[in-house]
Amino acid sequence: ANRIQRLTTDHGRELGIRLPKESPDLRNGDVLFEEPGNIVVVEIESVDVLVIVPRTIGEALFAAHSLGNRHLPAQFFDLHSDIGNRYGGDAMVCQYDHTVQSFLDQHGVPYERAQRVMETPFRHAEHTH
Repeated sequence: ANRIQRLTTDHGRELGIRLPKESPDLRNGDVLFEEPGNIVVVEIESVDVLVIVPRTIGEALFAAHSLGNRHLPAQFFDLHSDIGNRYGGDAMVCQYDHTVQSFLDQHGVPYERAQRVMETPFRHAEHTH
C-alpha cells in the first residue's frame, strides 16, 4: 500500500503526496514539484529536543546506558556535523522529555533544550526484552 499524505503549501494550495512504500523519508529541502514559476519544497517543522553534549567518554556511556532504558529514539552527531560543530563535540539528540531533563540535571550531564529541524525524523522503536 502507498502512503498518502495531504498537505497544504504556505500559499494555501492543497497537495496529495503518494510515495511508494520503499521510498526514503522526505528530507528538509527536497523538491517535490517544479514547473516554470512554481516550485514545491519540503520544509520540516522544528522539534523540541534535548541536545546532550557529554564532556568525557565515561559521561557519554553513563548517559547513553541510563537513557537507553527509556527506549527514547536518539540520534548521534560528531564534530563534523552541523549539530556537533555548533556544540563543539559529539552530541546525542532526543525528543524533549521532562524525566530525561531531570535525570541530566540530577547527574550534571551538560545539555541544551532547543527547537531543531531534524534531517531524519525520530522513529519510535519497537523493542522487547
